[in-house]
Amino acid sequence: MKHITLFFGVLINITCYAQSSTIVGNWYNQEKDAVINISKTEDNTFQGQIVWMLNPNDENGNPKVDNLNPKESLRTRPRMGMIMMYDFSYDEDNVWQNGEIYDPKSGNTYSGTITLTSENMLDLRGYVGLPIFGRTSKWTRKID
Repeated sequence: MKHITLFFGVLINITCYAQSSTIVGNWYNQEKDAVINISKTEDNTFQGQIVWMLNPNDENGNPKVDNLNPKESLRTRPRMGMIMMYDFSYDEDNVWQNGEIYDPKSGNTYSGTITLTSENMLDLRGYVGLPIFGRTSKWTRKID
């Protein structure tokens, strides 16, 4: 009986881990002008880092920076390599929540929820206050 209980305990842990990690990988944003790598952090949350941009340079040929950031000290940091999603935790039913999304195109930060709608599609919802006051962006997994 102990072996059966242990087996099912291990099976449940493996299943939960597999479900919670299904968003790990590279994703095109809705506009397809950036690829964000979603990874699991040491504290079991998920973050997204910009790893590719269609137009990585500004009109002068210099790498784009975070010039709209409300914190003046961050306005010179490069957009490429920026962690722009953080603290998402797996809830259940292919939903990750309680995260934050920073939009370098506007300089705004939003609360966020990720819903995996299929193996290669996710909905990223950013909002202020309540989720009904937000916008959903549809992302597509980058298949190498």
